[in-house]
Order: sequence, then structure tokens, then C-alpha cells
Amino acid sequence: MVPGRSPPGSPEPAWKSEPNLLTFILRRIVASFFILIGATFIAYVLVSNAGDPLENARGLPNPTQRLQTMATITQTLHLDVNPVFRYFIWLKGVGGCFVGKCDFGVNIAQVPVNGQLSLALGSSLKLITASTVLAVFLGIAIGIITALRQYSGLDYTVTLITFLFFSLPVIWIGIVLKDIFALQFNTFLQRGAQMSWATIIIASVLIGLIAYSLFAGELRRRLMTGALSGLVAFAVFYFITVQQWLLNPSLGPVVIALLGVGLALGVTVLTSGLGNRKSLYTALTTVAVGVALWYPLQFFFHNGMSGWKLFGLLVIALIVGSVIGYLYGGDDRGLSARNGAITAFTTSFVIFVDRMFRAWHSYNTNTAINGRPIRTLGPSTPNLQGDFWIQLTDTMTHLILPTITLMLISLATHSRFSRASMLEVMNMDYIRTARSKGLTERTVVMRHALRNALIPMATVVAFDIAGLIGGAVLTETVFGWKSMGQLFQQGLLAHDPNPVMAFFVVSATIAVLANLLADLAYAGLDPRIRVGS
Repeated sequence: MVPGRSPPGSPEPAWKSEPNLLTFILRRIVASFFILIGATFIAYVLVSNAGDPLENARGLPNPTQRLQTMATITQTLHLDVNPVFRYFIWLKGVGGCFVGKCDFGVNIAQVPVNGQLSLALGSSLKLITASTVLAVFLGIAIGIITALRQYSGLDYTVTLITFLFFSLPVIWIGIVLKDIFALQFNTFLQRGAQMSWATIIIASVLIGLIAYSLFAGELRRRLMTGALSGLVAFAVFYFITVQQWLLNPSLGPVVIALLGVGLALGVTVLTSGLGNRKSLYTALTTVAVGVALWYPLQFFFHNGMSGWKLFGLLVIALIVGSVIGYLYGGDDRGLSARNGAITAFTTSFVIFVDRMFRAWHSYNTNTAINGRPIRTLGPSTPNLQGDFWIQLTDTMTHLILPTITLMLISLATHSRFSRASMLEVMNMDYIRTARSKGLTERTVVMRHALRNALIPMATVVAFDIAGLIGGAVLTETVFGWKSMGQLFQQGLLAHDPNPVMAFFVVSATIAVLANLLADLAYAGLDPRIRVGS
């Protein structure tokens, strides 16, 4: 046997048979780079031949001005160069991004595209990120619940609603939301936020029916759950109406504690089960720490609050929750620490919502808002004065309608795919084996079925992100956002190649990165899948 070599027939060492993660990522980045080069070349040639950038300049009445304008546009856009060679001139400027000197050229009006892109990209990323996170989270949750309640009234109702939203045009949904959730809701607030008895009763009955359809088990138990949920909803709506809570909302430590305990129990049920006392004590202790810190946090929130400080507080909360779980010990410290971190996140979110509520009255009575807080145009309110919380509330109120519009379109895709994937997994042999071993239904669903059901969703989410960028163009137009959609639309109408190519480069890069993350998610969700295999 030759020294240093494995015996014949023996398996190759892991470091030889499996490329490491870094090699896989580098290989995908190189392949993505060449894909972007080919895609941008095709797009540039098509855009260059889609129209004449000198069309408007030729219509100028003054001959001197007309010739001068045409010469300037021809020189700056290199229109006297063949489109193929013109592409490489453009690519040289864009290639400067690798050394921190991006140059997307200028538009027909001689305005640098870099400045336009930097302003538009931030607004579009906020919109796409918010809608994607909500669509993925809610879509997967709805799909899994309907799969577990297959052929129930809830399943049929959700299927009808999701397909209805999927078939409706984006523009139509945006216009309807502007009318119902902006114009009419703002008028409702200006009139004192008083709900009629009919509205309270109908809303309470609907919530009772939803609760009845969500829970499984005996008919008597489901009826009791639905009736109790309807009564609680009726009491809440009545309190909101009598106290005019929508005009000056807040939660307070008592409600935060109740919501925190409810979320802690829900997280424990899903992750470990209430029988795991260490995990349950971890969640409840984390909620107690969060409620105890509510008072000092109110003072901290007022002292130079910023987005980075808010993010830092969240990181600290996750660390505290993990440490609490680790200190409780038990047979599975990792499970308790994870449960503590998730509970810390949910409790922090409730406290954050409470602080946002407390800024609502000041925001609503601001002279720039004039009692109509749900905004319908643009990403922000001009000339709005206020602290961090007022500005953050303004951003949220502008994001609500366009985010819901994009989310409703994607919700159907995620819910349908997750439902089909969950049903397929639940009918597999290893699920029946797990049940025959006496495992609880929670353990079967959360530990065995859910993870495998999420594997196909990685690809669906990657494609949906690319689709959302195109849908955002129409949504931004409806809601008057000066973002990537407007940059693309104005460039296309004016036959201006550089703004259109800037939009295309950003969209293509996001799509490529989404597919790369999908491949990594495959390997994380299924250990049988090896990167690079």
C-alpha cells in the first residue's frame, strides 16, 4: 500500500468527498457573476434598441438649443458608439462597485444615476423586506394549519380567500386598500373612533367562528372555545369604543404581562411541550424579566433613541433569554436556551408595540398629519417634526398599505405550497412510524414533519423575492413612492438606458442572492443535502 493513500474500497475522507461551505459559496458567486454579465448584456442591448433617447430633444423649437442638447446627450450616453461596445463602457463604470467607486452614468437630464439609485433603493428595500417577511411567516403558518385541518371549514375558507387575492390585480388591491383602510379609517378616527353595536357584534361573531375552526377535538370543546373567544372579543371591542382607545392607545405592564405569558405558553407548546418544565420556567422567567424592565425602559426610550440602539436592546434581550434557559439547565440546555431566546423576542416585540402605541396620539395630532394618520402617498410625510418614535410611526403608517398589497399577492403562493408540502410529508412512512412509537402529535409535527415540509419553500421564497421586485413597480406607482419602481418607469418611458439598467442590476443581484440563500437553506434544513453535491 502506498503511504498516504487510503486502502482500496475504503470511503474517501470527508474533507475530500465534500467541498466545504466556503468553496461552495465562492463557486456560486463566480457562477452568479457570469450570469449577471450575460443578463445585463442582453438587457442593455434590448434597452438600447427599445427607443430613441434623442426623441424629446428633437422636438425642441430652438434649433441651436436642439443641436446642443442632442450633442450633449449623444456624448454623455455614448450614442455614437455601437450598443455592444457601449455596453462595455457602461460595464466599466458599474464594475467600479467592486472597489467602492460605482458609476451608473447619468440620465438624459444629465443627473447622476448614483444619487437617484441611492435614494430609491432604501425605500424599495424597506417595502420589499417588510412584505416578504410577513408573507413568508403568515403564508407558511396558514399553510401548515390548513394542512393539519384538511377539508375543514377553515381549509375551504382560506383556500377561497388566498386564491381570490392571488387572482386580483395589484393595482386594484392597492386602490381598494387606499379607500377602505386609509380614507374611511381616517374619517372614522376623526369622528371619534366609535364603533356601532352592529360592527361590534359582527366582528365578535367572526372571531368566534375563526377560533371554532382553528381548534380540533370534540364538538363541545370547539363550541366552548369559539363562544369564549367571541365573548372576549366583544368585551375588547366594547372597551375600545367606550374608552376611545384608538385615539390614544397603550398596553401597559398588566396587558404586556398577560400577552407575554400567553406567547410564552404558545412558544413552549410548539418548541418543547408544556411537559418540559425547565423550558416552561425559562419562558415564564423571561417574561417576568421583560415586564420588570418595562418601567426603566420607558426612561431609556426617551434619551437619544435610534435604530441602532433599538437593535442593540433586541440583541441584549436575546442573550438574556438564552442565558436564563441555560442556567435552568436540565437534560437539554440548548432547547431551553432557544426557548428563552424566542420568548425574549416575542416579549420585546410586545414592549416595542406598546411604545409605538404611546407615540400614536402625538403623531395623530401633529400639524403635518392633521388627524389622518394612515398615509396613502409617498414613503414619508414632508416637514414632519418629532422624535425618533414620531418618525418611526410615520414610516410605519406609510408602509402599511403598500406592504399589505404586496403581501396579499404573495400570501396565496406561500400558503398553497406550504400546505401541499405539509400534506405530502404527513403521509410519508416515517411519520406513521413516529406515531406508532407513541410520540405526541406536537412532536410528530414540529420535530419530524415541519422541517422537511419547509425544504421546498426555500425555492419558492427565492422566486417570490424576484417576483416582488416587479410587483413593487406597480405598487409604488399606486402609492406614489419615489423608489425603484418610479426610477424604472420614468427611464423606460423616456428611453433612458442608465436608470433602467440600474434597476435591472439591483433586481438581478437580489434575485441571485436569494437563490444562493435558498441553496444554503436546503443544506441547513436537510442534513442529507450536501453543499456542492
